[in-house]
Amino acid sequence: MGRLTAQLSPVAREVVAVELDPALAARLRGRWPNVRVVECDAVLAPLPSDRFRVVANLPFARTNDLLHRLLDDPSVPLERADLIVEWGVACKRGLPWPSSVNGVFWAAFYEFSVARRLPRHAFRPPPSVDAAVLVCRRRETPLVPTTDADRYRRYVAAGFRHGPRTVARPHQLRQVAASGAGLARDLDAHQWATLFRRARTVGIRD
Repeated sequence: MGRLTAQLSPVAREVVAVELDPALAARLRGRWPNVRVVECDAVLAPLPSDRFRVVANLPFARTNDLLHRLLDDPSVPLERADLIVEWGVACKRGLPWPSSVNGVFWAAFYEFSVARRLPRHAFRPPPSVDAAVLVCRRRETPLVPTTDADRYRRYVAAGFRHGPRTVARPHQLRQVAASGAGLARDLDAHQWATLFRRARTVGIRD
């Protein structure tokens, strides 16, 4: 309905409003001089080639697809995303433990935090669960070089699939975690990145 767009237009140089519904997209066009309306599925929308920010109320059923679209390629010049997501998703992404493959990989390039909780009755129509504003900020210095992103993703995925001891030597695990980290989810993004940087060779078992 344009509630977010109306707030963004006065403070942004340009706003690209992505709307899937043709009728709603038509209602948005022409209302603000610096707003360009793109009528398509947000997962398929082309991303800007210049630095940009995202402010969005994500459809809960498409949250994971949209997070992958925004965060999977660290060469995309996304500076920050303020995303309304389910409360459970916000907690999962905003907390360092237990970790996951996606969480560890994304956190190498972005910092995550939960800005505020949004009660379900704040929405019309209200969803079945509360929501939250999840903030993703690009790190000034990534934990892993962007050029190593693909290699790092494979390294982390292998560690989660087969266990940390299959991708790091015992003394390396002891150096980053006092317990030796028997489970991949016990290591946070900084610890995974440290293991990756210290590994002399990366043997990945598919």
